[in-house]
Amino acid sequence: MIELVLAAAFLLASHYGISSTPLRAWLVGRIGERPYLALYSLIALGAVIWLIAAYRRAPYVELWPMATWSAWVPLLVMPFALLLLVCGVSTLNPTAVGAPDTLDQAEPVRGILRVTRHPFMWGVALWALAHLVPNGDAAALVLFGTFALLALLGTLLIDHKFRARRGAQWQRFAATSSNVPLAAILAGRQHLAPAEIGWLRVGAALVLYVVLLAVHPWLFGLSALGAI
Repeated sequence: MIELVLAAAFLLASHYGISSTPLRAWLVGRIGERPYLALYSLIALGAVIWLIAAYRRAPYVELWPMATWSAWVPLLVMPFALLLLVCGVSTLNPTAVGAPDTLDQAEPVRGILRVTRHPFMWGVALWALAHLVPNGDAAALVLFGTFALLALLGTLLIDHKFRARRGAQWQRFAATSSNVPLAAILAGRQHLAPAEIGWLRVGAALVLYVVLLAVHPWLFGLSALGAI
């Protein structure tokens, strides 16, 4: 369990200790933007691999018993999480790493950005939180809690960074979008536009969902439908 905690701490520290501190600008100034992104991606990948490996080696310590209903939580949440992930990697988003700057466009908030300006982050967060419910052991709490914290804290830090750097442009973008999914729509500051999201993305998310259900026993040693 100690190794798992250390791996989780390393993932969080390596992520926020580099990308959200003056160290990022220092590294970019020394080695350039592209080499920095390559180095950062390598460190992040290594941190994730270590965390998963440490999780597999961690002892099972039950924190709460699994109830039958809890298995439904990831089954019901994952289609929405996957849609956010698919949209997050296929939608032009000015907050994404390496994405074109679209804050100056007449309408920078389109598609899934009308739902949340951080679709990929929220997809990760929903995945992690949904899987935390039926996995009531200490190791799962550390694993999924780390990914949820990484994603949710990441949305706040991205907002803070753009607010400080882009001023009025960011304020205009933020005024017609929201961090929390659907918050801007419910507040009347935005509207849902399914056509901008597109049925292709919805279909891709559903196909991915079915594939993950099929390979879940092979990847993780148990069926996602086993407790239903």
